[in-house]
Amino acid sequence: MNRHAGFTLIEVMMVVVIIGVLSAIAIPNYTDYLIRSRITQATSGLAERRARMEQFFQDNHVYYRAAAGGNPQLSSPACANDTTTSRYFDFSCPNPRATTYTLRATGKDSMAGFTYNINQANTRTSTVANPAPAAWRTAQVQCWVTSKGGGC
Repeated sequence: MNRHAGFTLIEVMMVVVIIGVLSAIAIPNYTDYLIRSRITQATSGLAERRARMEQFFQDNHVYYRAAAGGNPQLSSPACANDTTTSRYFDFSCPNPRATTYTLRATGKDSMAGFTYNINQANTRTSTVANPAPAAWRTAQVQCWVTSKGGGC
């Protein structure tokens, strides 16, 4: 009797189906995991900059003071624009004032669409817009979105 070694077409197709099902579950979960891990760059960066702003305020009694012509005469280093510290977020401090500020982390590259803010009153807001994944998108909320569906 002649025996043939190998796999039947049915066996090969079952393996392909199993790999397809596992991929359909694993790839979206892995993508969400990557997004959640990258969000920590924004939240920890903003928290660290807020602490530096408060230290600057304790030392100088202002967050920012403009000189004639609009040039900063006195300004916290935490309020400087930063596009190099984080691979996925740019940090800025739009329109600082003597007694108020807002620090902002704006997503770039694969985190485009994610925006996180914190101000002198420790009010945290975030917006997740296009081109972020649809399951993550949300209008501005009064917290830092850290999970799908606007969860904080």
